[in-house]
Amino acid sequence: MPSYCDIAPGHPVHAHYHATEYGFPQRGERELFERLLLEINQAGLSWETILKKREDLRRAYDGFDVDTVAAYGEADVARLLADAGIIRNRLKVHAAIHNAGVIAAMRASHGGFAAWLDSHHPREKPDWVKLFKKTFHFTGGEITGEFLMSLGYLPGAHQPGCPVLARIEASGPAWRRRQD
Repeated sequence: MPSYCDIAPGHPVHAHYHATEYGFPQRGERELFERLLLEINQAGLSWETILKKREDLRRAYDGFDVDTVAAYGEADVARLLADAGIIRNRLKVHAAIHNAGVIAAMRASHGGFAAWLDSHHPREKPDWVKLFKKTFHFTGGEITGEFLMSLGYLPGAHQPGCPVLARIEASGPAWRRRQD
């Protein structure tokens, strides 16, 4: 079975994400929330579908602004469920709103989402999954694992022979610090 590193290079949809985002550490609240929201929306769908809808998701969720999304009410839920440009799943929409509120609260409890992640690192994937299920909505094993791998908290985003891996290692991913 081919890996993402086999199919993504040169692909019109996957190439840029594979080469510049997947596995690279991110610290910004919007970027972290965006990645969580993308992973949640991907459940049951292809990653290509999500990448194609990414700009529509960004527009629909107000640029992934945590405070704005956390304040969404029923009119916003109705607007999102009527938006053909995004994934119109009530559970995913409600999870995005709930999770935005959780992330906003992390500023007071930990100094922000990135600091919260750092405070729980290192962990093995099963422990991360338990923590995410306890903290967020709609975050099972695959969603949590891909979210953390895509941000450098867990290894495995790229296969050993992939040229992108050396750039990721040079950027100091959390999983690398764990090994040192």
